[in-house]
Amino acid sequence: MLAHQGGWDEILVVAGPLLVVATLLWVADRRARRMGPPPDDQA
Repeated sequence: MLAHQGGWDEILVVAGPLLVVATLLWVADRRARRMGPPPDDQA
């Protein structure tokens, strides 16, 4: 039913996973920025 309906289904197959990866990278970047720089452990 959804196969080859003007090409939009192929766009979803590509754009869906890209959107998921981009969202995960954005969330990881936000968390890393909130944590701040690593402590200096030079003993």
